Amino acid sequence: MRPDWGPETEWPYPGAPAALVAELAGCPVAGLPFFAPETVTSDHGAVYKSHHFVQAAATLGIDLLPARAMRPPDKAACERAFAGIQSLLLELLLGYRGIDVADRGADPEGDATWTLSEMEHLLATWIVKVWQNRRLDQYAPAWDPGGRHSPNTLFAAAAARDGICLEIPPPELYYELLPVHFVRIDTRRGVKIGGLWYGARSPVLEPHRDRLSGRGGRHAGKWAVHRDPRDCRQVFIELDGAWHELPWNGLPSGQEAPAFSDARVGDVLRQAAKAGLKPRSDAELLPVLLGLVAAKTPVDAWPTQMTRKQKTERARELARARAAALDRPAPAPSPGPSPEDARALHRQATAAVEAEMYVNATRAGDSAISEVTFAAASTSCGL
Repeated sequence: MRPDWGPETEWPYPGAPAALVAELAGCPVAGLPFFAPETVTSDHGAVYKSHHFVQAAATLGIDLLPARAMRPPDKAACERAFAGIQSLLLELLLGYRGIDVADRGADPEGDATWTLSEMEHLLATWIVKVWQNRRLDQYAPAWDPGGRHSPNTLFAAAAARDGICLEIPPPELYYELLPVHFVRIDTRRGVKIGGLWYGARSPVLEPHRDRLSGRGGRHAGKWAVHRDPRDCRQVFIELDGAWHELPWNGLPSGQEAPAFSDARVGDVLRQAAKAGLKPRSDAELLPVLLGLVAAKTPVDAWPTQMTRKQKTERARELARARAAALDRPAPAPSPGPSPEDARALHRQATAAVEAEMYVNATRAGDSAISEVTFAAASTSCGL
């Protein structure tokens, strides 16, 4: 549920109370079913054949089914969904460019008024309010061709017939779905990922520096380190069943640094090589990084003077960093008091209640009645 969505967009799962679903998810659930697919059918794009995509699908237990080349009917549901989004939403927006130059207006770029975040929010709202509730006329189910059905009602009917298993993913799934790198742990500099060093001052690596892991096979003796390409300020490693964050060695101690992606890391290394720099530590790369991400921007490089490509790259990098921050699990809450401290607090609270009750009973007047009242109240409260 987004802040501006009203109660009409809430849709509880069939067969499960809305309060239970909200408790498991941690927030009210909008009118869009969420579940892990069993099979993903895709074309032959590089992103769908990448090692990261295959690794994420294996982690989630999803089977990958590549479509045949030049055979759009193999993924007809996806193609039809894109066509429906185009005809029901995109064609109605200002700045629509169409699929052909004949469909475009005189100045589609001048009519464009949507930013990337606004367009994403509009699409999410349209899916929940329109797409999931639209009537399916010619695609009505065979068992009720004359009924009024929508994707939400059909999902509810299927769940009522076959049941549904609510599986809320754990926060640790974020780390497991990140790209993994197999590296060795250096005694002094930590681990090297994508040309940068991480964890030089991290205490969690102390017992494992210059030691081999128990991994065998192709990556024998190496340690698995996960990295979020959208925010390269830190990487993550699992040790003794817990996930730990390893900060970049070039980050200033006790200070915040702007987020940067893996594409920016490549720019930093190329700029350093072009300038003839051979940094002895990653801290010497920080000024180059700050110059590239425009954290310290001179007057002649203010956003109004940046080219369109530079503005697009900067906006995309900021959006990816915000998305990475939202996906990252919240820090664990601070541990509560120990059992001894809890018992001490209980005894202290009990003594305070007894003293307060005795004072109130004494002020009531008759001491004998006060003592009887106090004894009865103490017994009923278990003091």
